[in-house]
Amino acid sequence: MSPTENNSTDGLTVWPEGHIFNHMVDNNPQLDDLFRALADPTRRAMLRDLAAGPRTIGELAAPFEITLAGASKHIQVLERAGLLRREVSGRVHTCRLDAGPLHTGAEWLRHYERFWNQRLNALESLLATEDAAPATPAAAPPAPRTRKSTRTSKSTKTRRTP
Repeated sequence: MSPTENNSTDGLTVWPEGHIFNHMVDNNPQLDDLFRALADPTRRAMLRDLAAGPRTIGELAAPFEITLAGASKHIQVLERAGLLRREVSGRVHTCRLDAGPLHTGAEWLRHYERFWNQRLNALESLLATEDAAPATPAAAPPAPRTRKSTRTSKSTKTRRTP
């Protein structure tokens, strides 16, 4: 085998047909839909309203300067995320909160909360250790440097005023 064949990267980029292997990517469409739905302040406000009880699309749209069609699009995003259920009775669409998917999001966030708590606890421990260590005298700061005049005085006599 020649040195160039041994250092080839060809095998690193060829995968079986239709497979992408990137273990850093968390491919969870439900979680993606949840955070996409929560990313918009209008949809978050709609969820707050729904937490108080069922609302019609008109009632959900009322606090915002949006059309019923615009409100319906927001509601479709919330439905896709599983955050609300819509009941249709004639021409009236009533929406109810389904907070179940929020639990999935909270679990995902809890993982990172544990990660950051561990990191912050380690930092706190390190800082406490440094605080408890005996203080070593700090080196004296260097004396300020004075500039020597580059001008030479021609006369060293001082003048006196009468």
